[in-house]
Amino acid sequence: MYKYLVLFVLLSFGLKGYAGIESTNKESTAVTSVASTADTTEIASDDAHHHAPGWSVIPFALLLIMIATGPLFYEHFWHKNYPIVACVLASLVVLYYLFGLHNVHAPIHALAEYVQFIALLSGLFIASGGIMIEVDKEAKPMTNVIILLIGALIANIIGTTGASMLLIRPFIRLNKDRIKPYHIIFFIFMVSNIGGSLTPIGDPPLFLGFLKGVPFFWTLEHNIIPWLFACLALAVIFYFKDKRNKSNYSFDSDEAPPANKVTFVGTKNFGWLAVIVGAVFLDPNVLDWVPAIHYDGQKFSFLREIIMLTCGFLSYKLADQKAIQGNEFNFEPIREVAFIFIGIFGTMMPALELVGNFAQSDAGAAMITHNTLYWGTGLLSGFLDNAPTYINFLTAALASQGGSISTISDVVGFSNGEFVNSILSLKAISIAAVFFGSMTYIGNGPNFMVKSIAEQVGIKMPSFFGYIIRFSIPILLPLFVLVWLIFFYWGIL
Repeated sequence: MYKYLVLFVLLSFGLKGYAGIESTNKESTAVTSVASTADTTEIASDDAHHHAPGWSVIPFALLLIMIATGPLFYEHFWHKNYPIVACVLASLVVLYYLFGLHNVHAPIHALAEYVQFIALLSGLFIASGGIMIEVDKEAKPMTNVIILLIGALIANIIGTTGASMLLIRPFIRLNKDRIKPYHIIFFIFMVSNIGGSLTPIGDPPLFLGFLKGVPFFWTLEHNIIPWLFACLALAVIFYFKDKRNKSNYSFDSDEAPPANKVTFVGTKNFGWLAVIVGAVFLDPNVLDWVPAIHYDGQKFSFLREIIMLTCGFLSYKLADQKAIQGNEFNFEPIREVAFIFIGIFGTMMPALELVGNFAQSDAGAAMITHNTLYWGTGLLSGFLDNAPTYINFLTAALASQGGSISTISDVVGFSNGEFVNSILSLKAISIAAVFFGSMTYIGNGPNFMVKSIAEQVGIKMPSFFGYIIRFSIPILLPLFVLVWLIFFYWGIL
């Protein structure tokens, strides 16, 4: 297993020597992926002369350190100033790209990706905030397990963000007398991340793959067995952990007994959710009739983002106030995500560029197998946003066999097994990007929102490092090793 660790270490820390690579078609493809896979050779050739040096990842590393340590060691300063910190660090990197490297392509693509990201998350967050679900049952461990499994399933229909925002409040209310941090952590594991492995709607990395040419039902066909394995394993672990929680889950003697029913308030907001999910498919790179902003031969969507944000606005203005008040809805969680990810999207450009250059250099390409793709994609997805990480490793996997992510026929062929071991490679990238997004609070967008909602109602959530040390390493890491052994290394299933 040492070579997988070597790949991760090289990708994470040893990339400085590859920042100036600019001589082969592989490097052109790498630069294209870093700039969100720009479609033209001209753009790639231009960007090849404007690589970021290794030291330019310092703002990204500093942001990650502050996200990890701020709430723990300087909580007051962090909560008051995190928007300023995130924006300043992002601005430093963007200004360096614009005026130091004379590279406008990467910042423009990062901005476009951020707008797409925050429009979807905002729309789903606001629309689901107007739906109040009351689960009038005893908060028994099996009831909690059923909610988590239902959340994992519907995450594939309305996305991990939609499912998380729809269910986290009723999940907390159900367990109000026995709620512990582990309830929220397992919710993040199953509903906010691993649950969305079966459709492109489920999680942003898979949606980007769909836009590049991966067939819509490919993930359902190839990911369902690992999805079942991981969800059931986490459900069993949660059940026995929750069973040891001796807090009273029965109703008090002076309260009416549970009616064993589920009620919904604000059901009209399901309509807004449906429109937002439907708008996901209005991509001008797939549907020629969809209006777009044209920039250097590439199309940037704006119609679907307008629809998503409009639906969010209208769903809030027209929402049932009983649902809004019952959910104690406010905009702080999405505000926190918006500012934190401004920082992440702005500062991670050099890190992604260095990863892409190394992965497609001769040394990096020689190390690309379905096993290294699993661990490389996974470990970086935990600390970088998992969507661009997915695209970079898919780009590297294609380029290592002479394919291009900018050519839909190549992506379709890769999905259909027309390249050597390509189905297993794509499966490794897809599973790792989604699963490992649960390793940290910043691996996937919903993680931060769920954490923020929990803290607003008084749940003391673990710090960034506490989350990793107390939950990710002892629970997720052994599970992900088993997934790797069973589905990739041994290939049993």
